[in-house]
Amino acid sequence: MDKVMIRMRMSAHDAHYGGNLVDGARMLGLFGDVATELLIRHDGDEGLFVAYDMVEFTAPVYAGDYIEAVGEIIHVGNSSRKMKFEARKVIVPRPDINDSACDFLDEPIVVARAEGTCVVTKDKKRK
Repeated sequence: MDKVMIRMRMSAHDAHYGGNLVDGARMLGLFGDVATELLIRHDGDEGLFVAYDMVEFTAPVYAGDYIEAVGEIIHVGNSSRKMKFEARKVIVPRPDINDSACDFLDEPIVVARAEGTCVVTKDKKRK
């Protein structure tokens, strides 16, 4: 199956809590975008995300972090598509050096994992 990856920088707008901490729901939003692309590639339709079976938040995300969200379809039913996702922190700001310094991490930090199910109804499948 195809894998899809998107990379986004978390902004001050994404920070929801003190200390510029980003809400975990933002990672779920990224997973939803990845799922949409997977469904378009697989079925020619955006489909619908119907359920998360498992969600884990494993490390904090802050404004300024670059997050790479990846996903893949792991099972195809008649209309359902089971998927798994992982979000990784790949770049971090370094305000201790200066206000624009950042480091690319040699080893990405996994910040979230999830599995879920999407559906593309038979009348909307084009592939």
